[in-house]
Amino acid sequence: MPTEPAPGQAVRAYLTTPDGRRLSYLDFGPAGGRPLLGLHGHLGEGAEFAELARALSPDGWRVVALDQRGHGDSDRAKQYDRDGYLDDLSLLFTRLGLDHQLPLPVVGHSLGAINGYYLAAARPDAVSALINIDGPANLPVVDPAPLSVLLGLPYSAPTREELLVACGSLTPLLENGLRPHRDGWRLGSHPTDMVDSDTRVLGDHWHQWLGSHCPALLLHGTASTVLPTAQARAMASRRHGTTLVELNADHWVHLRRPKESAVAIRRFLDSMRCPPPRRFVAANIHAQPERGMPPTSSASHWSRADAVPMPCSAARTGP
Repeated sequence: MPTEPAPGQAVRAYLTTPDGRRLSYLDFGPAGGRPLLGLHGHLGEGAEFAELARALSPDGWRVVALDQRGHGDSDRAKQYDRDGYLDDLSLLFTRLGLDHQLPLPVVGHSLGAINGYYLAAARPDAVSALINIDGPANLPVVDPAPLSVLLGLPYSAPTREELLVACGSLTPLLENGLRPHRDGWRLGSHPTDMVDSDTRVLGDHWHQWLGSHCPALLLHGTASTVLPTAQARAMASRRHGTTLVELNADHWVHLRRPKESAVAIRRFLDSMRCPPPRRFVAANIHAQPERGMPPTSSASHWSRADAVPMPCSAARTGP
């Protein structure tokens, strides 16, 4: 179990799975805070929720951010299907004693968002609210999978500089995850693992996205190449109790627009402690909220999910 983190810092801790793998997670504390689970996307790690954890700390939230299997400081796994990811989450709940504090909110980005809404559909007792950061309900099935671009990269190199050179044009996606490894440096995740995971996440997830009834926030980047705006609006309109916030950002909304993302997430979490809000008018991007609702700014658009469903687009060019 982690010790109490110093203000603004996280404690890294580990747990061992039944098959002998080590899972790493960051506990941003405080120990007595209300737990909130953070799930990163492909090529990410729990540390990317550090800024959000600092923003939520004054409100008493304790962010626990897992390095999902095969990512960051967590060991590689034999496979990367939904059942495996969810088994890791159940183990985390049990080992951290979070079973006694369920349900809890889950914030996930991309792959992590999909794992989060699968968890909510499978275990409605475990999830009190979903915060989906640019996680689609449908990803086109393509061969090869988008992350196959990683397959030409070495997993490790003698120095960080050599590994960065080998990453080439993919350096912006990978450089923050590099870490020491044996006698050199390695990527934050193994290329073949990521292709396996990416391949298994392709397809139609609408049933699971619509399969839970807890409040949800969908935080969407309007320049995303992973979640088309038309699909994001359809996801919000078709799922009851879902609020859509659109920010001028790419797929990594919470990293490109951290302050605006934190404001939206804090507002959403605060709303769960208040009477249910009146419905937003969500016919189009220019719709304005009804009287008494948060104002629309140049950075975001708020909508409530009771509008007519919109058609889904299947474009995807990123991880």
